[in-house]
Amino acid sequence: MRIALFATCIVDAMYPEVARDTVEILERLGHTVTFPQGQACCGQMHINSGKFDQAAPVVRNHVNAFEDANFDYAVAPSGSCVASLSHQHGMIAQHIGDHDLEERAAQVASRTFELAQFLTDIAKIDNAAEQLGSYFPHTVAYHPSCHGMRLLRLGDRQKKLLETVEGTTVISPTHEDTCCGFGGTFSVKNPQVSSAMLGDKVDALINTGADVCTGGDASCLMHIGGGLSRTRELKPQDTHIPPTVHLARILASTKERPLTLTGGSVR
Repeated sequence: MRIALFATCIVDAMYPEVARDTVEILERLGHTVTFPQGQACCGQMHINSGKFDQAAPVVRNHVNAFEDANFDYAVAPSGSCVASLSHQHGMIAQHIGDHDLEERAAQVASRTFELAQFLTDIAKIDNAAEQLGSYFPHTVAYHPSCHGMRLLRLGDRQKKLLETVEGTTVISPTHEDTCCGFGGTFSVKNPQVSSAMLGDKVDALINTGADVCTGGDASCLMHIGGGLSRTRELKPQDTHIPPTVHLARILASTKERPLTLTGGSVR
């Protein structure tokens, strides 16, 4: 199949290795991966902040970029961005009274999948070790992101894939399904509340004793990673503070090209 990579803003700007590993996984399965050049922000940040008029040209740009691409499916390593396409783009088109854009946005959204969603539902991957060669001999604390759970209804797709990676032991933190406190602009507008939520999440992750924390959204992992990093600086004697690593990086790791842990970071 021909797959269009929907890289997302944060991955493109902050974690390009996640995009590369997403491509690696898809190409390992024999798919041809393309990158629609016109893509930019999906507009989620604008929409969540109530800036509907400002979001309209951003939504239109995304639809135009992917409409012009020749692909069977689009795949993104981000549940929140995929959720924005299916739950928000049509709403913005309705807001500006553009029914044509609404229909076109729905068509693009219907062919866009979060990585684990695509692997399980479309590619029919149910054993990452056997079908992808995934190998990561570490204990992993799993954080399911809010939009993936509540909007995309990903359920345990990500977790089940992790559990089939050779050498990986998945640990569930206390209150696993509790928000990390990021929420995009929520963390900017409500920093005290966000910090308190992050503190609870960081404590829960550290208490697992896991080697790394993982999830499917780079934005949540960025927020959690910041909290873990600050804790590491405040408690240098504590050797059980895990780094964060995106799910795609673990699935792409193999015995021949393993993802390694070095001094509290992932390489």
